[in-house]
Amino acid sequence: MERVLVCCAWPYANGPIHVGHVTGSLLPADIFARFNRLVGKDVMMVSGSDMHGAPITVSAHKEGVSPEEIADRYHRINSKAIEDLGISFSLYTHTHTRDHEEVAKEIFLKLMENGHLSRKSTPQYYCTRCSRFLPDRYVEGSCPHCDNEHARGDQCDSCGMDLNAEELSDARCQLCGSTPELRETEHFFLRLSDFTDELTRYVERCDHWRTHVRSFTLNVLRDGLIDRPITRDISWGVPVPVEGFESKRMYVWFEAVMGYLSATKEWAAARSAPDDWERFWKDGSVKSYYFLGKDNIVFHTVIWPAMLLGVGGLNLPHNVVANQFMNFGGQKFSKSMGVSIDIPDILTKFSADVVRYYLTANMPEFKDSEFTWKDFAQRINSELVATFGNFVHRAMSFTFKNYGAIPHKGELDERDKAMLARVDEAGRDVLRSLGACEFREAMKSLMDLAQSGNQYFDAVAPWSLVRTDKERCGTVLHVSLEICKALAVLSYPFMPSSAERMWRGLCMEGSIEENGTNGMEMPLKEGSTMEKPAPLFAKVETGESEAFSKHSALDLKVGKVTDVQAHPNADKLYLMDVDVGKPMRIVSGLKDYYTADELREKVLIIVTNLEPAKLRGVMSEGMLLAAEEGGALALLTPEKPLPAGTQISSGLDVGGGRLSFNEFQKLEIRAGTLVQADPPKLDVGGRTVSCTVTSGEVGRRYAAYVRGSSALVMYGPDDTKVVFDRDIAAGARIR
Repeated sequence: MERVLVCCAWPYANGPIHVGHVTGSLLPADIFARFNRLVGKDVMMVSGSDMHGAPITVSAHKEGVSPEEIADRYHRINSKAIEDLGISFSLYTHTHTRDHEEVAKEIFLKLMENGHLSRKSTPQYYCTRCSRFLPDRYVEGSCPHCDNEHARGDQCDSCGMDLNAEELSDARCQLCGSTPELRETEHFFLRLSDFTDELTRYVERCDHWRTHVRSFTLNVLRDGLIDRPITRDISWGVPVPVEGFESKRMYVWFEAVMGYLSATKEWAAARSAPDDWERFWKDGSVKSYYFLGKDNIVFHTVIWPAMLLGVGGLNLPHNVVANQFMNFGGQKFSKSMGVSIDIPDILTKFSADVVRYYLTANMPEFKDSEFTWKDFAQRINSELVATFGNFVHRAMSFTFKNYGAIPHKGELDERDKAMLARVDEAGRDVLRSLGACEFREAMKSLMDLAQSGNQYFDAVAPWSLVRTDKERCGTVLHVSLEICKALAVLSYPFMPSSAERMWRGLCMEGSIEENGTNGMEMPLKEGSTMEKPAPLFAKVETGESEAFSKHSALDLKVGKVTDVQAHPNADKLYLMDVDVGKPMRIVSGLKDYYTADELREKVLIIVTNLEPAKLRGVMSEGMLLAAEEGGALALLTPEKPLPAGTQISSGLDVGGGRLSFNEFQKLEIRAGTLVQADPPKLDVGGRTVSCTVTSGEVGRRYAAYVRGSSALVMYGPDDTKVVFDRDIAAGARIR
């Protein structure tokens, strides 16, 4: 059996995965893996959370917790989001495992043994205010190539150029904002220059790569490779296995790409077949495909291949499928820059297949694309609902209503034969495009087939035939169901859940995954009793998607009250000074509920991105959250002590954008009682909804966003949830 290795770029475990991660690497990798399984290949698909990236230590520093706590938290959240999105990994692991550490050390020592590592002193930025050497990701400044003012010390996201921190102008420490100084420190370097000629020959042979990937890589090689440091003066990461370097760690860009190999070895060990990894890495007939965003190209076309060559005996990437960026509001999706639509959040409102459809149809394969909620609603409604879903539902529901079973296929006329020939042609087009990693083109061919199905259905007019020639009507409906069968099989890589629903609705045996593309040739079972079909997809209301977009702008932080004074111009208002990582003045109407002494030193939950408002002559910069019901009021607070400024999330917070008070009032935020743990259910006052909570005490009351039949429980570090300082009824509105 032909084997394929599918490798997907590793997202940093410093926050929830977002639309950018999905459209850049996760979704195209999954589509390709599902396609290869359909055509009968043995597929290994691996990835995981990058636990050692500098963004994780930056987040840990801001929250005052350990990097491991941050990484573990978001690995759990993201693993579930990936599963909920229908991404089908053979193994989704992380880089903070014993398996990965052993593989990383083994590769390090092998490269050193083969003479591809060297030791030398190098200037590295040192922050005197923070009293520490700064990893390149901790340094920000202006790119020397494109003048982007927010380039990182290892790479510029704007132009994609590979950088060293000392190349930046106007360098500043990301932790404190001060100007760091360069100091000498000894490190190991990967001798990339050893591989220039061999890598050039390798890339020149890869004429099947996307043009922008190949040309970018060749330009890097022609400019000449510079030896790069692979260790850093940090305490979080894989230890350097060399005496005298115990206090240093492997540089994350060097260590993380080894995860593809360590994950495959971990998978093999878990199956009690520890040598099975070799079938995917040492057999020259196996093709390996790497899926990533364009900002990761050089790591997968130059650095990782150089490391593989340096170790020897392991397959080089067959194809590096790098997507361009999907932007939002003209900016690249970025957790660190606060530009994000988080997957756990969007899945509370829209089904996984709806999200997968839009991100595929708008996938930035060859140029950047733009995510807008207006376009999202329009494409779902006009394409997925009105074309694909409409044809499938009208064909299956008309058949069920008039026959109740799969009708007999009688003699075909020329129109029927032409339609079935069109099905075969579309099948070849879709599969050919999928094999070439041209996913938008494959989706277009699929949708063209659905449109042809609508045109055929209109032309044969079964609503007239059923009254005049029921036998002929049965034949055209049988042909229509054949189209549905083809659409089910061909849509499986894109929308697996909906495809399997269609398959079951057609009374087919087994599953699409089990039958593969052979399902296209399997005959419909005439006479099989059908179940009443339901529409595959629901229309998206424009206002619904726009409101969803605004929901994602809520920025919540832990605030500690430092002082409380009476408002000089209002009897029922306090002036409160609150520390949210920085000083903030809040005007609150709590005088009827709390004394000033009760509020001083209290730890609360604060909305920090609300538009400032002047209340009785004093500017209020934020708003504390409280639940109110029947004259009672309770303040929101973390269930365990958290430092001031700690981020509080429900999967919605983004930071950056301002939220008006009217927009905030539209959010449904309530007190809810956990009434069931598995699966979690929340009573929000007279109705029970599903909720996201990784752990919780049944009977305990939590603060949650409510959307229809689901809710998102607020949480902070170490899954610390938001509760209330006084008893309050379930369903109490939070404002």
